[in-house]
Amino acid sequence: MPPQYLYDIAGIDLDRVLFDQQVVREMNPQRGAMEQLNGISWVSVDLGRIIGFKDVRDDEFWVSGHIPGRPLYPGVLMIEAGAQLACFYTKRFMGWTGFIGFGAVDEVKFRLPVEPNCRMHILALKMWDRHRRVNCKVQGLVKGQICFEASITGTQF
Repeated sequence: MPPQYLYDIAGIDLDRVLFDQQVVREMNPQRGAMEQLNGISWVSVDLGRIIGFKDVRDDEFWVSGHIPGRPLYPGVLMIEAGAQLACFYTKRFMGWTGFIGFGAVDEVKFRLPVEPNCRMHILALKMWDRHRRVNCKVQGLVKGQICFEASITGTQF
């Protein structure tokens, strides 16, 4: 059975920019080469769902060295993009403050290579939060196909 989306995205305008890079920066501390979340397309706060995006460019720091002749967006950066989306949701809509860092990454699967000059949409679904920890399942999509998935736990420091 092929992998399924975390939730139904039919009818959601993935090209919409609900929150731009500037708003993402108000919530997330990453800057420069480590900014892996470019905007937010959609959110359903009551269901714990959010969709963001990363524009994978051909001028990024990893392109020349991560498989010369066939640049591939590194898996660790895909996970980082998912974590940044989860952090944005947690701070903006759950009201958490301060620094939220990695607590755990589980159930990681890389399903398709991601090459420069594409937009990767990231779906996140909040699973639980307790004791200054929050867990979200995330998936990356390129042209509607799942390229990665993970379960990410963030910890408030």
